[in-house]
Amino acid sequence: MELENMMNHKLKFVLLASLLPFTVSAAQELTPWYVGAGLGVNNYEHIATQNGQDDPYAWDVFAGYMFNDYFGAEIGFRDLGNADWTNGATSNDAGVKGSTLGLVGIWPLANRWSLSAEAGAMYYSLENSQKFGGATSTYSSNDFAPYIGAGVGYNFTDNLKLQAKYRRYENLDDTDFNTIEADSNYWGLELSYRFGNTVVAAPVAAAVIAAAPVDSDNDGVYDDKDQCPATPATHKVDSVGCTIYENVKTKEDVGSIQFANDSAVVKPVFYKDIERLANYLNKNPEFTVEIAGHASNVGKPEYNMVLSDKRADAVAKILVEKYGISQSRVTSNGYGVTQPLVAGDSKEAHAANRRIEAVVTTSAKQPVLK
Repeated sequence: MELENMMNHKLKFVLLASLLPFTVSAAQELTPWYVGAGLGVNNYEHIATQNGQDDPYAWDVFAGYMFNDYFGAEIGFRDLGNADWTNGATSNDAGVKGSTLGLVGIWPLANRWSLSAEAGAMYYSLENSQKFGGATSTYSSNDFAPYIGAGVGYNFTDNLKLQAKYRRYENLDDTDFNTIEADSNYWGLELSYRFGNTVVAAPVAAAVIAAAPVDSDNDGVYDDKDQCPATPATHKVDSVGCTIYENVKTKEDVGSIQFANDSAVVKPVFYKDIERLANYLNKNPEFTVEIAGHASNVGKPEYNMVLSDKRADAVAKILVEKYGISQSRVTSNGYGVTQPLVAGDSKEAHAANRRIEAVVTTSAKQPVLK
């Protein structure tokens, strides 16, 4: 069996070595950077009256950096379009454009969908061309205006994303001449591209030298499965190379607890010996005990077997009922005349063999040897 396992291992190594020269690994790795552009419509509030007509087309270009999958920063340039209106005999043609800086948050949804939110500021330039009579005058004003936005996006690929956007701009005002106070609402579509590079590992050209499985500690379990290296050579081990242990049984001398001929009654004089055994068990609550009853070779063996059972039961009952040892820790068995302490047919031999012994199973473990 070991030879067969060794040949199987060699075959696996040889097959692996033959395939390695043709193996490459590739992984798509997105960078944090992206760029994009958008087109939409914009509506100025307050400046386009019922006597005027908006020129609503707006556009923007932008670049961004994602700190993680959910949070990033974005810069851009936006043209919010123009609004034409008349005020008495004066006609106006105003428009806003400028640079933006903001933060974006992304909430990925199932099936490549996502939600987004953004907030930032726009450093804008407001230009207004006024006509009064035959004269035309143009003036501009620059300032900062806050904006917020929200969107719904869909990723066609890991790199290419289309979003529907809404933005609200506040305080797009003419701060120099105080002739215009405006806010803005924008709706549009934006297409963005997130950069990515493909990392390709070079083909492995070197051949792998096939090696036979190794059993460093000679326990019969190869090193690749051996969870207990360096086990002694004399120890039996399990399927993962670890030493097998067994509980050690010891005989405890509880004194000369002997019985009268044809009797299973424990004499009161022997209670001290049983108490000593109970104290030992109480100090070691993980130990269990077997009370083994024996009989002298007088009479029929069948009768003596029953009598030895009664003697063992009597001592076990005292341990449980008088000294409080749990019944689950105490067993009793009779062995009749099969295990004499003293051989022979003398009066002394018969008296010595009318006895019980306590066999304690301890928690001490010892390795099973080969």
